[in-house]
Amino acid sequence: CCQIPLYGIRSSSSADPFYWMRVILASNRGTLMELGISPIVTSGMVMQLLAGSKIIHVDQNNKEDRALFQGAQKLCGLLITIGEALAYVMSGMYGDVKELGAGNATLIILQLFFAGVIVLVLDELLTKGYGLGSGISLFIATNICENIIWKAFSPTTINTGRGTEFEGAIIAMFHMLVTRTDKVRAINEAFYRQNLPNIFNLLATVFVFVIVIYFQGFRVDLPVKYERYRGHSSTYPIKLFYTSNIPIILQTALVSNLYFFSQLLHKRYPTNFLVKLLGKWQEQERGASVPVSGLAYYVSPPTSLAEILYDPFHALFYLAFILITCALFSITWIEVSGSSPKDVAKQFRDQHMEFKGFRKQSVIKVLERYIPIAAAFGGMCIGALTVVADFMGAIGSGTGILLAVTIIFQYYEMFQKERGSE
Repeated sequence: CCQIPLYGIRSSSSADPFYWMRVILASNRGTLMELGISPIVTSGMVMQLLAGSKIIHVDQNNKEDRALFQGAQKLCGLLITIGEALAYVMSGMYGDVKELGAGNATLIILQLFFAGVIVLVLDELLTKGYGLGSGISLFIATNICENIIWKAFSPTTINTGRGTEFEGAIIAMFHMLVTRTDKVRAINEAFYRQNLPNIFNLLATVFVFVIVIYFQGFRVDLPVKYERYRGHSSTYPIKLFYTSNIPIILQTALVSNLYFFSQLLHKRYPTNFLVKLLGKWQEQERGASVPVSGLAYYVSPPTSLAEILYDPFHALFYLAFILITCALFSITWIEVSGSSPKDVAKQFRDQHMEFKGFRKQSVIKVLERYIPIAAAFGGMCIGALTVVADFMGAIGSGTGILLAVTIIFQYYEMFQKERGSE
């Protein structure tokens, strides 16, 4: 679905207002996966908001209430899918509605709706236990990995100033080696060609994958004992990536919203001083607008070493912004998600657990010594790895690779746990 184009669209080459959000929405422009997981996420947020504000009363311990709540969430997802499909078509994202005609417009809405239904059904299958993990995580990881594979092996040809070239980096390299007489120049171009995926980008992607997997193994195992079972002991692991990929998801969501509103304002009020301060945008060839000045420019990643050398302040500002926001989001997340030292200490008390060599009252002090540091430093490490991936020009962006690796590693741990319980 990520590469199957929508039938009947007239134009998808204009600037894409959702370009920066597509990584966390698992969506591809102009394809059946245009909406991605946004209906699932939005319906979940709406229902949780209604339940949290007591507008609807749900007892999650009651099986019937829980089933009714999940059914209402799916219905809400279907309604949001129709609403988003209508909004995309009526806004002129695929060309003027008058040019499309009623038949084509209806056909595009139906395609988006049925693709959305397939995504909802697949998510429901995973929720019901016919697979591992959550549908949202799986869709995000699959979309990012598909993007990397596509850019490595895509057979699509693109007409550049140097002639027709294959989009896929590996296919382009073999094509150049076969068709060019100067083999050294062909290899050099395959490794460093501009505006299309190259072999160096692919190697940078593999390098970042390996580094992130290596860092996933960093943890501190604290020995614990059980009050009720004497002689029985185990360990409580505190990982370096204590909050997993949450900091980078929140940071991406923040920046994506900044980009979205900055683009809308710049399109409507391009001469306004405050709008220019927020961000000035320039359209590129392949349907993407890029910030060229203002706050949006400084929080966007430099795409090459040449760009870093040309504007080192931009690179330093981006690095500081990523590290600080990831650390702050990580620390905030442990407080709101129930994984702070106080919450973990309560779990220890409920399960009658305590640390070896420490008194029962010292549990929270031991946890306070490790958890906030792991959260802040882990968030900064995730941010630093994202920056390294962006600076090296890794395929799929640093954020995308971090999300893919952390999700895949979570699935690996789930799989190992399932095998261990058999």
